[in-house]
Amino acid sequence: MSLTIEKQIELLLSGNSLEIDDTHEASHAAQTDALETRTCNNYVPICQKTVAYIVAAVVINEHGDVLMMQEAKPSCLKKWYLPAGRVQPNENLVDAVKREVLEETGLDLAPETLILIECASGSWFRFVFTGKITGGKLKTLEEANEESLQASWIQNINDLTLRANDIIPLIEKAKSYITNKDTLHYPSLIPANKSLNKLLLRLVITSKKRATNKLHVLTSNAVQAYLPICEINPNCSLLSTLHSFMEELFGSGVAQHRPHGVLTVEFSGEQEGDGLCLTLLVSFKLPVEDIPTMGKYIWHELPENLATNISHRLPRNKTVPLNVIR
Repeated sequence: MSLTIEKQIELLLSGNSLEIDDTHEASHAAQTDALETRTCNNYVPICQKTVAYIVAAVVINEHGDVLMMQEAKPSCLKKWYLPAGRVQPNENLVDAVKREVLEETGLDLAPETLILIECASGSWFRFVFTGKITGGKLKTLEEANEESLQASWIQNINDLTLRANDIIPLIEKAKSYITNKDTLHYPSLIPANKSLNKLLLRLVITSKKRATNKLHVLTSNAVQAYLPICEINPNCSLLSTLHSFMEELFGSGVAQHRPHGVLTVEFSGEQEGDGLCLTLLVSFKLPVEDIPTMGKYIWHELPENLATNISHRLPRNKTVPLNVIR
């Protein structure tokens, strides 16, 4: 059954996936023709081969200690890092982060939410989780193996020799989330399992109408309306994909806009394919009247309750941050 735009947005705001029916697929193919001429038409995401998916966990206990592991790899032997690693073929993101934490620290993790998504080019993604420890036994040096030498709860990571400093902002992000999650932050977001064979970027683009002050969202000008969606170029920065797609939607003179963060993550994993779909919230300061669209897209007025729900996600810290590594 086809979903209204309102129902689609409700599902996305709740972190759920969207089904893409045959009509949507045909429209999507036509919609992305121009973009695909600048990407790899024959590109297929294959886990650990043509696309790299990484998971990491920032776990902080009631004393403010961070769960860390000591590396066993010869290239970084005895240095410390967060429990992290590559997603395996046919593995979903939640199972992957639970496996990495168990292998490297000996503890059982119950993931609670994504706190950050990072990407470098369009084919390297790191998904950073936080959560609670529900069992297991902290790994000691006597249990060292190829996964790690040991694990420990660390109060001050500055006391350690780190494998890399890139984990410092991840730890700060987790501390901020845990401190403010009941007041300032986004609701819990766990990736949805969805069969996908492409890397996709879906946009929820908003603007208010000057004449009515009503919030509008950009949709396809089709019988079965859908939100704009395009393929992620695996060879370019995700910001480059976003910029190119915004020009497809609004023309080369697209007005200034702000990408806020991620509303949903849909990931194949154990489903068919090794694809991914990120839903990104984007807003214009300019009113609808001053933002002309290309012929295939229109501004759609949202009902008050849904407009309020989206407006609540526009301020800082109300969506999962997307960090594009240049």
